Amino acid sequence: MVSESTTLREALAQEDRRIDRRECELLLAHAFDRGRAWVWAHLDDTPVDASALQRFHELVDQRVHGHPIAYLTGRREFYGRDFEVNEAVLIPRPETELLIELALKRNAATPLDVIDIGTGSGAIALTLAAERPAWRVSACDISTEALGVAKRNRSRLQLDRVELFESDLLAKAIDRSFDLIVSNPPYVAGGDPHLAQGDLRFEPAVALSCGDDGLSIIKRLIDQAWGALRT
Repeated sequence: MVSESTTLREALAQEDRRIDRRECELLLAHAFDRGRAWVWAHLDDTPVDASALQRFHELVDQRVHGHPIAYLTGRREFYGRDFEVNEAVLIPRPETELLIELALKRNAATPLDVIDIGTGSGAIALTLAAERPAWRVSACDISTEALGVAKRNRSRLQLDRVELFESDLLAKAIDRSFDLIVSNPPYVAGGDPHLAQGDLRFEPAVALSCGDDGLSIIKRLIDQAWGALRT
């Protein structure tokens, strides 16, 4: 059991040999439902909530066994905004911000119709909507659980104008056309050894891999996009 007299500094000292110090601070802040600045400001306070400290140690144990920080805290920053994430969605990665940069090269003042296929947490679609208020942004996903996450992110970011709907790629938008189609689809071959490593072990397989070569969904999306993309 955790002693009620344990300070935050002592709790960090117990665990920062097991995981990265910054990750320790993030998990400690999350366990207390506070920010890292609060942790720094209260390192030597006593007494400290023993149940929150116990929760911190449990989170560290999970991290030691490989659980992603983003899933443990339920949050991940993407393009300067905070997004809810859980095991139903991929964890947004910095590399995906390149897709945002490429999309934002389009004329900002033009009211484009944009759709994000396989939106997951909604990070791509909601970021584009926030950065380009004149754009009409839609997003879809085959997973109802993922759409639930995206809807909560939409509400928290006050971007209710973004349309979210369930669809297998563009199956439920066959009568619509778009100026811009964006997606970060599954592209890893089934059985690829990387799927058994790192954070990928905990992320939804349906969002990571497809087919023997990883290209089956991309090929389907290209075929559908050919008829849906305005030229």
